[in-house]
Amino acid sequence: MRPLHLPLLATTALILIASCQAPPPAPQPSLDDFAVELAPGELGLAKLPSYQAPDFSVGWQQREQLAISILNSLSYLSAPSSQQYFPYGPISHERMVASLERFLDLLETSISAEDFGQSIHSEFEVWSSRGRNNTGEVLFTGYCRPILNGSKQRSGKYKWPLYRLPKDLLKTKDGRILGRINQAGKVVPYWSHRELVEGNMLDGQEFVWLDDPFDAYIAQVQGSALIELRDGSFLEAGYAGKNGHDYKSVGQILIKEGRISKVDLSLTRLQQYFREHPEEVRRVLPQNPSFVFFQSSEGGPFGCLGRPVTPMRSVATDKDVFPRAGLVFCEVRLPDYDQDGMLVQRPTRFFALDQDRGGAIRSPGRCDVFLGTGPEAMARAGHVLAIGRMYYLVLRDAVALTSLSN
Repeated sequence: MRPLHLPLLATTALILIASCQAPPPAPQPSLDDFAVELAPGELGLAKLPSYQAPDFSVGWQQREQLAISILNSLSYLSAPSSQQYFPYGPISHERMVASLERFLDLLETSISAEDFGQSIHSEFEVWSSRGRNNTGEVLFTGYCRPILNGSKQRSGKYKWPLYRLPKDLLKTKDGRILGRINQAGKVVPYWSHRELVEGNMLDGQEFVWLDDPFDAYIAQVQGSALIELRDGSFLEAGYAGKNGHDYKSVGQILIKEGRISKVDLSLTRLQQYFREHPEEVRRVLPQNPSFVFFQSSEGGPFGCLGRPVTPMRSVATDKDVFPRAGLVFCEVRLPDYDQDGMLVQRPTRFFALDQDRGGAIRSPGRCDVFLGTGPEAMARAGHVLAIGRMYYLVLRDAVALTSLSN
């Protein structure tokens, strides 16, 4: 699984040309404004009256990839271990399964977009994310799986490692980090990024070596990477775990220090900064105490449900706030390529499945959209920072009971 990804703010050097084509920067919403957590026991969703529900007919045009993502959620829900996360408010495990099965059936049997949309409105309840301070506003970001250069052995320029999961890191069965056991036999927080690096505490745990220190940082931020090895083959680096410390933005650190401007903040700009000031790598990057570990992961990338994530059909949310594997409908402006190959922001409405989590994706006011693998996905992900709305759909009680009885 790959649950630690954090918002990209621009493309990498892999796509410098695309970054030159990017739309001019708009005023950026503050991530902190959308990080307000719910009160204890408060549900992250509020039921909408039918007349306030959006138009869902667009889902009929998205049915091929959407069906794949639904099947991945159903695969997760078929595992007995998934039942521990239900009920979610009034939504039982059985009702969630019935909702996805019925939605999949409507994708296959509806004769038109209009027919599909009408069926959704008549058979499904719509629950809105409470969003920021109960306004319904959700801040969307994007993530992807980058393609990076690497080697299984340290040599020459390949000297920046990604690391395997340490054996002394304690986790629960569902992946929550507990810490480590100290010499007194007590469970304490695991080592921070700085402690791990400066103490050489991961020597011997190297998984793969990259040719750029900031690429290693990008892999950690995204939680997975596709590594192109020197012989032209590929190694899938998947998320294995993290040290349990909260993420701190390296970009924000440099802004506060006056080393780059807020308007200039982008992943490309950060990469340029560290290439021009290589001595800053060891000073700045460890100020983010979070640290991610990797493992070989064929068939990925995987979300926190242990199932593959699908471009534009999988999202990451706070799993302490929203129901796992649930059917989501989003309304937000997202970047896309026009006929001239330039990125433009477009109003976008789409269905997805809630199949991942993120280290910085906390609270009912955050959602991260998976955009795929490679340079184009990286370019798009780097320009997702917009306020939108997010809804969850479940079968109405009567329809769900009929579906379950059948």
